[in-house]
Amino acid sequence: MFLLTSVLVGVVCLLMVWIFKSADGGTQRRKGEPRARAEARPWVDEDLKDSTEVHQVEEDADEWQVSEEEVEHVPFSHTRYPEKEMLKRSQEFYELLNKRRSVRFISNEQVPVEVIDNVIKAAGTAPSGAHTEPWTFVVVKDPDVKHKIREIIEEEEEINYLKRMGPQWVSDLKKLRTNWIKEYLDTAPVLILIFKQVHGFAANGKKKTHYYNEISVSIACGILLAALQNAGLVTVTTTPLNCGPRLRVLLNRPTNEKLLVLLPVGYPSKEATVPDLARKPLHQIMVTV
Repeated sequence: MFLLTSVLVGVVCLLMVWIFKSADGGTQRRKGEPRARAEARPWVDEDLKDSTEVHQVEEDADEWQVSEEEVEHVPFSHTRYPEKEMLKRSQEFYELLNKRRSVRFISNEQVPVEVIDNVIKAAGTAPSGAHTEPWTFVVVKDPDVKHKIREIIEEEEEINYLKRMGPQWVSDLKKLRTNWIKEYLDTAPVLILIFKQVHGFAANGKKKTHYYNEISVSIACGILLAALQNAGLVTVTTTPLNCGPRLRVLLNRPTNEKLLVLLPVGYPSKEATVPDLARKPLHQIMVTV
């Protein structure tokens, strides 16, 4: 009996040592490994997170397309300007964009459809990871659909302002005199909703990786803002927090698309005002090495 008890105690001790070593080893490995996902701040919209996966999980490897596409390379066509012309063009372009402002008072006057086509074509010239062009521009003109968009956004934005965003963010926005009421979503003749495609689909139906999809689409949005300014139109850049899934369903977009930015587009209303803000001077935004 004594022998059996001693053996049992020995087994239990060995088992406990093994469990503690395993747990410690796992902890050490986790400490040495990069964190899989940074802790999100409370106001980060889960739907906006970049979900690019460079290494796909083995179990769905068969679902993903391996690119074997061959592309011909052709001579590059380039226009080189004399230095005086370069300086003139760069100065004029800067002055044009320096007049760009976020305008929340937008007229209901209609905008030529060809202009909207052209500014979106301009946005579509943006560079993208592996030339995947992971963007979808949804143009909404229907008044009923615009109003449904406004209802969804205002419902969520009220919660954002009162709960999700926190007092510091709300305080920082006071100088802009903005709140959860978004009248421009009804009055603007055009709403452009820009979706990032977290992955695409090859011709055979397999999933196609879209590398750096959020960065690529963000660059396209920047070009779109410049194109709108160049055309004499105004907008305000909005990122409707926690509205993406509902708006995606409303607009019948597939689940691989996530809403990134919404732009109400049109002419400024006659009573439009903007805050008297100053931009940082060059020496505060540029470092030369």
